[in-house]
Amino acid sequence: MSPREIALIVGSGQGLSASLARLFAAEGMQVALAARNVDKLAALVTAIGASAHTCDASDPAAVSALFAAVQHELGAPDIVVYNASNRGGRGPIEDLDPQRVREGILVTCYGGFLVGQAAARLMIARGSGTILFTGASASYKGYARSSSFAMGKFGLRGLAQSMARELAPRHVHVAHFPIDGGIRQGPEDPRADGRAADGLLDPDAIARTYLHVHRQHRSAWSWEIELRPWSENF
Repeated sequence: MSPREIALIVGSGQGLSASLARLFAAEGMQVALAARNVDKLAALVTAIGASAHTCDASDPAAVSALFAAVQHELGAPDIVVYNASNRGGRGPIEDLDPQRVREGILVTCYGGFLVGQAAARLMIARGSGTILFTGASASYKGYARSSSFAMGKFGLRGLAQSMARELAPRHVHVAHFPIDGGIRQGPEDPRADGRAADGLLDPDAIARTYLHVHRQHRSAWSWEIELRPWSENF
């Protein structure tokens, strides 16, 4: 029997990350979850037998410690998902707090670089692996009053594209997922009122797409897949 795959999800919470964790565990993977606050992950950790790690993804030392801990406990991850983001404030450009904007870019983009770099080092050495980045509508549309988030997500997309081109010849699959629409938060999400059926993205459906990309044959790799509800204008 081949060894179990190892999955690391950075920026874990109760939405998409939880759906990814449950699906990966159901696929027989050993799952490690990382977040600034791991207390919120207790129920999920127990339910799927995952490990939880405290990590500020924008801190190089914390990211290094995370990968060292996961490698020591489970081994080098086969798939790493970067799902962390911070909007950095919203409002007119003249009113934005520079410190909040800085924090937003550090978490959304620089953290993606730190995690992607740490994952790449291990995967290059092994000659295989998948690194997935979660984007948003702001990955390619800079909305008014949302310049901070746009900077972070535009940068993350550029990182993912550059890494995909660089690492594919080294047998490491890198992909980016712009999530263009609201993700449903539970069966009674009030944002669904007034929308068409399935007007919000189902996090379980998103997770299945991530898994599909991880399983793609290298003769037909995707580097980017946009996901949106059928009713969303684009």
